[in-house]
This record gives sequence, structure tokens and C-alpha cells, in this order.
Amino acid sequence: MVDPDGRYLGGLAADRHGTDDDGRPPLVLLHGLTYDRRQWGPVLRELAAIDPDRRVIAVDLPGHGDSPGRESYDTGEVVEVLHGAVTEAGLDPPIVVGHSLGGMLATIYAARYPARGVVNVDQPLLVGAFGTVVRRAEPVLRGPQWQQVWETMLARMDIDLLPEPARELVRTATTPRQDLLLGYWGEVLVHSAEALGEERTRDLAQIRSRGIPYDYVVGNEPDPAYRRWLESALPDVTITVVPESGHFPHLARPAEVARILAR
Repeated sequence: MVDPDGRYLGGLAADRHGTDDDGRPPLVLLHGLTYDRRQWGPVLRELAAIDPDRRVIAVDLPGHGDSPGRESYDTGEVVEVLHGAVTEAGLDPPIVVGHSLGGMLATIYAARYPARGVVNVDQPLLVGAFGTVVRRAEPVLRGPQWQQVWETMLARMDIDLLPEPARELVRTATTPRQDLLLGYWGEVLVHSAEALGEERTRDLAQIRSRGIPYDYVVGNEPDPAYRRWLESALPDVTITVVPESGHFPHLARPAEVARILAR
């Protein structure tokens, strides 16, 4: 891709911030499914106030925002593309920050490639009940009424907890498409919850063995069984509950999330 303005990295649309090369790890920000890099605007404004020179790259995932689509949205392939963007940017091993789907991708990235940390914003790594819901909805998801599935998901994300500017961002900085839902949820539709759980357990074992710090930032107290699983796989995990923030802690309380990223 010819990119005279430097707006793309590894074929992905990206915004670059900061110039700091004092040894602090750069940040790579990954948004959630159907959204784009604009979702990080509130956090970036807060981060600019407390850590103004921190090097940060916010990218649009494949098929989102200004990034081109792909024939496959297999998570392993997407993570490989992300690594290409990090490599082209010339970054030292980054802290990979992801919201929702981005949190899953950040975890897989850190298990496969050099990383200095992971910040997972409200993305459980076990599909659990979500997988059951998606598989049951597959006939609708593949038909003309597919958007009903997405609207049902949105209704469970506590968007009403957000301040109005953040609610507007959730409503407007998004492009739901059938191919994205089927593509990024493809592994959930094809593989069992047990098989996917084993993959994530292996990912966390890699992260643990390499001593990579892992922050899990959530809007509600994690389910006790899930918390036990996560703390068993990653005994040093840091779990931060951001109250009254639902599925979007980075939009409900951007200053709190920025402080976590600036640590």
C-alpha cells in the first residue's frame, strides 16, 4: 500500500502519538468489534495530560474504520497483521491494550510476540455463555436479520452508564457489518468452548512464563469461577474494577484507565 502521509502501518490505519524514547514501553491500542480507533480519544486526551510524551499507536483492526478488509478474520492471522504494524512502526516491545475483542487479540499477541505488558479492558477470555448465545443465533446471524443479533448484544453492554459524549461515540464510531460479526466470531461458531478455553490457557501460560504483566480492567466484579480460573493461570494478574462503567470502562472513566496505562 502506497502511503505518502504515513497514516498506515503494516496495512492498517493508525494514529501515532508521542515521541518518548526514554525506555518506557510504547502503547498499542486495539478497539472492540465494529468500532474503530476513535474509541480511544477520551483516554488519549487524559494520557496527554499525565504522560504527554508517551509513544502511543492506535490502530483500526482489519475491516474496521479506515483499514481494509480481509478474506479471513481468524484471530491468529489478525494478530500477525498487528505484529506487522508494530514492526513497521519500529516499536520496542509494547504494552498491548485492548478493549473487548481487542483484549482477546492483545492477549494472543503477547503470547506469540515480544510484549512488555497487556491491559485487557473488559474481555473475558473464556467464551462461556457468550459462545452459547452466538451459536444459537447463527441462523439469524447468517440471514438478512443479522443486525438483530448485534442489537441484542449492545443492549447488554450498559451503554446508559456512559456520559452523553461517550454514548454518542458508541453510537457513531461504529460500523456493524455481517461479515465482521461472522468473521471475528467464526472461531466461536466452529470450535467448542472447551477447545477455545484450552487455547487461552496455553496463551496465559506463555505470558506467565515470560513474566509479562497482565492487567484486567472490568466494569463489574468478575464471576467468581472465572476469577479463580484467571488467577490460577496468572497468579500475578492485576484485576481493577471500575465501578459504574459497564462494558466501556475506558469511555466511562477515561482518567482512571489512563492512569493504569501510565504506570
